[in-house]
Amino acid sequence: MLTKRIIPCLDIKNGRTVKGVNFVDLRDAGDPVELAKIYSDEGADELVFLDISATEERRKTLVDLVRKVAATINIPFTVGGGISTVEDVEVLLQNGADKVSINSSAVKNPQLINELAQKFGSQCVVVAIDAKQFDGQWIVHLVGGKVPTELNLFDWAKEVEERGAGEILFTSMDNDGTKNGFANEALAKLSQLVNIPIIASGGAGTIQHFVDAFIEGKADAALAASVFHFKEIEIKALKKELKNNNIEVRI
Repeated sequence: MLTKRIIPCLDIKNGRTVKGVNFVDLRDAGDPVELAKIYSDEGADELVFLDISATEERRKTLVDLVRKVAATINIPFTVGGGISTVEDVEVLLQNGADKVSINSSAVKNPQLINELAQKFGSQCVVVAIDAKQFDGQWIVHLVGGKVPTELNLFDWAKEVEERGAGEILFTSMDNDGTKNGFANEALAKLSQLVNIPIIASGGAGTIQHFVDAFIEGKADAALAASVFHFKEIEIKALKKELKNNNIEVRI
């Protein structure tokens, strides 16, 4: 049985780690390089770095910061934000990223998923999907959750898998930052629908929420930010409790 992964997420704006609620009301959460080292040392399985304003500000990801973070950790490192070309990915991989996460650019140019998978391998390509419920439908949003699309979460998830994505990072915008738990129903539906790993994101508030994401939501990994940044949950304690619930994790 594959072990379940715990993934802290560094949302970066102006070179600092930030965290908000439902994608707004951002507050400072610390220095990304310092936080990255702490998480690596504490037993996180991977680290995700999202330059959350790169797409909106129409600029590339903060490569210098990526390089500094990569130099301090010894776990797989995924970088997203402002990636729209094969060349962007080459630069990030050369500067320490192991995987890249694409979101808005994948929706605007789905062929990019195919190109990246062919050039770098599916294992390198994470497609992030931010979605929100309207009238019972999960609708995909772009540009840090600011722009709704016509796309349905489940149709888009199936398409990105077919195009060669190696993982899907699904964030429920309704749950994000609320600390009320992950969107387990949608997660379970996603994991039935596709054969690639699903990373749950949005809503972590307690250790039980992680347990539920793995058992009810059938997620392969769970990502969180503020509960780790503000020391509300410690990774070692979280993994111990997951083990107690017969969930396989790397200790």
